[in-house]
Amino acid sequence: MDLTSAQRRLVFAGVVLVLAALGAFLIIPNTLDRASTGHGRAVGLTAPLSSPTPTPASQPTTPGGPGSSPQPGTGPDIYSWLPFSQAGLAAAADLVHRFAAAYTSYTYTQSTASYERQFNGLATTQLITVLARGFATPGVAQLRTQQRQIATGSGRITGIRGFGSNNITFVVAITQRVTGTKGTKQTTTSYAVTVTGAGTTWQVEDVELASAGNT
Repeated sequence: MDLTSAQRRLVFAGVVLVLAALGAFLIIPNTLDRASTGHGRAVGLTAPLSSPTPTPASQPTTPGGPGSSPQPGTGPDIYSWLPFSQAGLAAAADLVHRFAAAYTSYTYTQSTASYERQFNGLATTQLITVLARGFATPGVAQLRTQQRQIATGSGRITGIRGFGSNNITFVVAITQRVTGTKGTKQTTTSYAVTVTGAGTTWQVEDVELASAGNT
């Protein structure tokens, strides 16, 4: 049967209402589901096919733990085994350096008394007397004056030969440079220099060739 124009409009309106109702039926449950679960069913369609394996958070390394490096200052205190402290050893070494400079430095115009004064506070009275005697030896003094010698020097500690409750013996490479009318000469000789004292107060009590030992 042919439908009139008015009837066709009514049928069309009914179809629209049915489709709208069907759409509402399909959409509303999904909306309720998203509200209750916090996410929509479509989330799975946009998610990666495979999720990357979570990387464990790095844990801070505990000092001393497996694979950790030794921490500075955590080793044994070797100075607790020695009769002198770190500061005491440093003071003794500094004294040796100053003594080496005084021992090798002089001028041809210098008196024995002036040379002796170079060791004030650096060496014992007994050692200063021995050094002054050697400086004033007639043949040595005459040669120094004739050649107008001027000497300077320094020392470099190369090791510790031994120590006791109140002494330390250093091995020292002492370099001396002598200039004069005969030109310039530089020599380096290894000496055993023994200091005596305690704490940070030391004096040199003996100096001799390292090859001769220390007596």
